[in-house]
Amino acid sequence: MINRFNDKKAGFTLIEVLVVVVILGILATIIVPRIMGRPEEARRVKAQVDIKSIETALSMYKIDNGSYPSTEQGLAALVKKPTTGDIPRKWREKGYLAKVPKDPWGNEYVYLSPGSSGDYDLMSYGSDGEPGGEGKYADVNSWEIE
Repeated sequence: MINRFNDKKAGFTLIEVLVVVVILGILATIIVPRIMGRPEEARRVKAQVDIKSIETALSMYKIDNGSYPSTEQGLAALVKKPTTGDIPRKWREKGYLAKVPKDPWGNEYVYLSPGSSGDYDLMSYGSDGEPGGEGKYADVNSWEIE
C-alpha cells in the first residue's frame, strides 16, 4: 500500500506540464525579440573596441616614426615593416599589432591617411559593407567614438 501512494505522487500531472509549457511560451514571446537585436549591437561595440586598439597601435607607430602609415602602406604597416613609401627608420621589430583584425562582419577596416576627419580616418562600413548607411547599416568611424 505504501508503494501505491508513492507512485501516485511521483510524477507531474498533464495540467502541471501544460502550465509550465504555457509559461515558457509566454516568456519566450517576450524575451526572444529583445535578445534578437543584441547581436548587431555587440558587433558594433566590437568594431569600436577594435578601432580603439588599432588607434593605439597607430599612435605608437607615429611616436616611433614621426608620422602615420600612408594609405598605400595601410594597416599592414602595423604588422610588417613597410617596403614602399616613407620607410620607417625606427619600426619596432615585433610590430605594433600581432595581426590586423577584420571587422565583426568579416570585412577589412578602411584606413586613409591623411584623412578627411583628422590625421587619418579609420572605419568599418558596418553590416552592409558599403559606405554610409543608417541604423544597423551605419558605418563605425574612429572620429565618432568617444
